[in-house]
Parts: sequence; C-alpha cells; structure tokens
Amino acid sequence: MEMSMVDKTRSVIENLVREGSFKWLIKTRTFFGEEFEEMGKSQSSGNNWITELAPMANLVVRRCSKILGISTSELQENFNAEASDSIKHPSLYARNFLEYCCFRALALSTQIKGYPNDKKFRQLIFDMMLAWEFPAASGQLLDNIHDVVTVGVEAFSRIGPAVPIIANVIISDNLFEVLTESTAGRLQFSVYEKYLSGLERAIRKLKTQSESSLLSAFRSAKGEKVLEVEGTITSQPVLQHVGISTWPGRLVLTDHAIYFEALRLLSYDTAKRYDLSDDLKQVIKPELTGPLGTRLFDKAVSYKSISLSEPAVMEFPELKGHTRRDYWLAIIREILYVHRFIHKFQITGVERDETLLKAILGILRVQALKEISSSIPLCCESLLMFNLCDKLPGGDLILETLANMSTSRESYRTNNFIAKGGMYSISSLAMASNLGSVFGMSSSVPNEAGLVVGEIAVGEMTSLERSVKESKSSYKEVVIAQETVDGVKVNDIETNLAVMKELLSPVTELGKWLLSLAYWEDPLKSMIFCSVFTYVICWGWLSYAFALTFIFMAVFMVLTRCFSQGRSVNELKVVVPPAMNTMEQLLAVQNAISQAEELIRDGNIVLLKLRALQLSIFPQASQKCAVLLLITALIMAFVPVKYIILLVFLDAFTMYSPLRKASTERWTRRLREWWFSVPAALVVLERAKENKKKR
Repeated sequence: MEMSMVDKTRSVIENLVREGSFKWLIKTRTFFGEEFEEMGKSQSSGNNWITELAPMANLVVRRCSKILGISTSELQENFNAEASDSIKHPSLYARNFLEYCCFRALALSTQIKGYPNDKKFRQLIFDMMLAWEFPAASGQLLDNIHDVVTVGVEAFSRIGPAVPIIANVIISDNLFEVLTESTAGRLQFSVYEKYLSGLERAIRKLKTQSESSLLSAFRSAKGEKVLEVEGTITSQPVLQHVGISTWPGRLVLTDHAIYFEALRLLSYDTAKRYDLSDDLKQVIKPELTGPLGTRLFDKAVSYKSISLSEPAVMEFPELKGHTRRDYWLAIIREILYVHRFIHKFQITGVERDETLLKAILGILRVQALKEISSSIPLCCESLLMFNLCDKLPGGDLILETLANMSTSRESYRTNNFIAKGGMYSISSLAMASNLGSVFGMSSSVPNEAGLVVGEIAVGEMTSLERSVKESKSSYKEVVIAQETVDGVKVNDIETNLAVMKELLSPVTELGKWLLSLAYWEDPLKSMIFCSVFTYVICWGWLSYAFALTFIFMAVFMVLTRCFSQGRSVNELKVVVPPAMNTMEQLLAVQNAISQAEELIRDGNIVLLKLRALQLSIFPQASQKCAVLLLITALIMAFVPVKYIILLVFLDAFTMYSPLRKASTERWTRRLREWWFSVPAALVVLERAKENKKKR
C-alpha cells in the first residue's frame, strides 16, 4: 500500500515535469533543479521523502533540511518529539510539520548578512507560501498543483510574518491587499519580488542616511536613525509656518524626533528639533494653510506640544491632492505612537529596542510599497501597526497583548522556544541584527535562543493573532456601518434640515400632544392626564413608569425584528426642498448667521442680567431674587422630593386650565416686566495687542 502511494506520487511528478507544468518553477529557480532530479530517487528508495506531504511541500522541506544541515527524516523525528498531540493530529500534520521546517530554516537563513537581496532566499519564501496552501499528499491536490502559481492571503499572512521585515501579524492582511490590488486578490511572484527589491532599497537608503553627517550633532546623543528626508528637491519643497511667517527648508524624520532646517542662500540654518520620544502632550494633525495666515490648502501637518508657545506647521505643496502630507502625517504619528506605547507600558532594554524596530520596519515597508505602486495612493495608516491600532476597534487590546508578550519574554525563553525548538518564528530584533550596522540597537543583544521568539507559533494561534482577528472582525462591522453613514450624507443644508425634520417628527408630534394637554385644548383629556400622573407621583411609581417605557421600547424592537425577517427595510422618505441658486444660498447663509448672532446676543444679555442680580447692581430686583431663592431652598430642604415633583407637575399642567388661565397670564406679564427692569452688568471691550512674529 505504501509502495503504491509512492509510485503514484512519483508518476504524477514525472508527468508534471514532462508536460511542462513545473517549467515556470524550474526556469526561474535553477537551484531547485537538483531537487527535482533527486526526487524520483528519493521516492523509490524512501530516503528523505515524507509520505504525508505533497510534492511541493516535500521540495520545500528538502530545501529547509539543506539549510539546517540535517536530513528530512531527522527533521520529522525532531518535530514528532517536540510537538504536542494536538499539533500532530493527522488532519493538521502536513501543514504543521511544514510550518515547523519553514520557521527553523528562516530563523537560520536570516542570520546571513544581506539576506533580503538573495534571490534564492526570496524564491524560497514564495515557495513556502505555495506549499503551505497545499501541504497534504492528497490525489486532488497533486493533480491540480500545476495551477497553483499564485499565493493567497492566508499563506502570506502565515509565512510572511515569520520574516518580520516582510510583514507582521497586525498589518499582513492590509499589506496583502496592496500587493494584490491589480492581480485579483492573489499574489504573483513578480509582484512579491518587486516588493522585496523595494525593501532592500529602503534598507540601503536608511543605512546611507543614518551613516551620513546629516544632523550628526543632534543625533549622536541618542543614536537616532534617519528614516525620511524631504525638501531637498526644488520641485517638492517643504514650507514651515510659525505664526504668519513662512520659510522653505529641509524636513528630517528620525526614530526620535522631527528636524526642520530653514534654507539660507547657500546652506541650511540650525535645525529646529521637535521631539517625539518624550511625553510632551504632543498633538500631530492635518492642518490648513495659506498666504498671510489664511486657511485654504489642506496640505500641511501641525505639531503642537507643551514645549512650544505656538504650533509649528509643515506644509507639503503639490498640485493635486495631499498624498505627500498624508504619508508624512502617518510616519510621524507612527514614531509618536510607538514612543507613547513604550512610555505607557514602561518597556525598557532589549524589548524597547525591538518595539522601536517594529515601527521602523513598518515605515520601510511603506517606502517599498510607494516605489512599486506609485500610481496608486496608499492608505499609509493601515500599513503601520501603531497607526492601525489607534484606528481599529479594540486596538488598545492589541497593544496590551503586544506589551504582555514583551514583558513576558523571559517566560518565552525558558518555557517555549528552548523547550520546543523551532515552534516559534524569529523576532524582529534577532532578524535585524544581520541587516547591517544601521540596525544596531542601544542595548546589547544577548546570544540566547530564547531571544528569537516571534509573533507566530506552529499550529497555534498566539494571543496577538487572536486579538488582531477579533479586532478586525469588529472593524468589518464598523466599515459596513460607516458605508451606510456615507450613503446618507448630503451636502445641501436645506436637505439636511428636511431629513432632520422628518427624523424628529415623532418627537415633534409627542411635543405637540403634550402642549395641547398643557394648554387644556381638550379639558377632559387634560384632566385625565393630570389625574393619572398625580396618582403615579403620589404613590412613588414614577421610576416604574420610566422603566415600563423602556421595556415597551425593547419589546417593540424585538417584535419588529421578528416580524420583519426577510422583508425590505422601510426607507425614510423625505421631500427634497427646491434647489436654490448661488444667490439664494448666500442669502440663506447670511440669514442663518444673523439668527445665530441674535441668539448669542440674547444669551449674553441673559448672562449679564444674572450677573447684575448676583452683584446687586439693582438692589430691589436682587432682594426679590434672594427671597425667592431662600424660599426655594427651604422647600427643597424640608419637603420630600416626591411632593416637590408633584407640585411642579401640577403647576406646569394646570397653568392654562380654565380656573388658572387669567391669573397665569397676569403673573407672566408681571414677571416679564420685572425681568425687563433688571439692568445688565457693564462690559468694557478692550482690543488685544497683536504680537505676531514677522520675518
């Protein structure tokens, strides 16, 4: 039985090679030629051939065994000895064993300097993803493996984060969407290779900038790395606004701060430093700018902190859109958010270095994607993990999980990785140690096996992956809800007022009904209403009445859901008011502004009269007011609340009854006359002295 399965596997591979189904693989991967030639021998002899695995998975495992310097049979023995029974379950065995081999091989491969530029390394990872999708030795998968020339999101999100520079658990899905935007949701090797080439160039650029003399006097103290520079090209200037002054210059972002160097005639002025690493209550947001302090162009970033007397605004002029501004806003916030995360959870030492490195790698990925998708604007916030956690529902829980993983690193070292060999992926810091001296961190990196514990584990979902999955599931609901919100937004003020009027119509009708009762338009209904509510208040049932109202609303919602299953949702129908021309719109705006000014003016008069009463500017009125307040205080002190509510209710709903209507009108007139006789407190208007910087 075993020999027949081997013969079948061998014949399938021979047919695939003969028919040219693997030509794309052999043509672009010459270093796999030997494996294909040896596979037939291995199957017939039984050496180094895992019967549970598909041919592609066997091919990848063979490569992993060569990297590790041990045979595939030894790898399988180690896995069987180290893995738990749940991981070795027959239905999961092939994929989990493949992950084990991949994680171990990648952990060793990333110890070679310059590995991102190694074509064999790039091709190996892509084939790991291919093999992960179809790991088991089933006949159907063998027959269809020649169709698998692209990679899906699950394989990418599982293997990609095993090399932290390629992806991480939090942003892997969003990264995959960007890479496959033009390839129908499947990752092609050509796109993947362009992405890794872009990453290699971004690393080289980071190394060149950080090793240059750029801002060396400022950066030497903290060993800051230069992540991005802008403003050196004449066609893409950066303008700094402070007050009404504007000056062109060069903007530099490091992993600790922002620097702006104003441009002189032939050189740059001394750099101004805007700190991102200390807790200075920084606020970084998009800003509008324009000539002479006007707010016209949405192309700037504002930096505000307690160390500055006024905000500093950096503008990124461009003809269309605000892509440059959005990119800089995202990467500046990423550095700010990672330092806030470090401060909040008090992360220090090696773990602090690794956390900061995660943010740096995220910025490098965005830079690589900008290269390969220059025609498509990127949503940078969704590709930077700390930006994304700030936006995702439950993002704070993701950060808490990440912090717990960092602070419990010691338990990972002693309990997990050392005890279970290659059951975990490699960490960012261990991976970056061989990318060059530019990634050298402030803390010494001990050569311990436990340090390489990463974010994913063989055959298991780590706590971080669970948090991310739950958060993204909630985020999908938020996106769906936001789509409904965007669908009902209208820009016309008249239409918005019409929609609001229609939505508030039930409340309006209820208000009209209560007013009709209060004005005793139907004496019988008003009498019944007052009697019922008087009885409820006297017996102390008011809280039960409100509770019954809420119960009625809940029951109504449940019944509506039950009886409306499968039916179309009732749409709100609004009669759109006739469209106005430009002049009518301007007049309507002017009228609205006039009404708002009148309301504010009347409100100020009320406040000034109350101030006059308080300060006894008009003694007679103040005396009457003081007596009224004293009586009210005595009533509230000695009369039970139940009776106070009863008195207020009866007074309000019997004011316009036939018996009290004449006296109510008389007292209302006297109260209005008294209010008009109260003078307003004096106001002295002083003009503030303008003290703005001018250059």
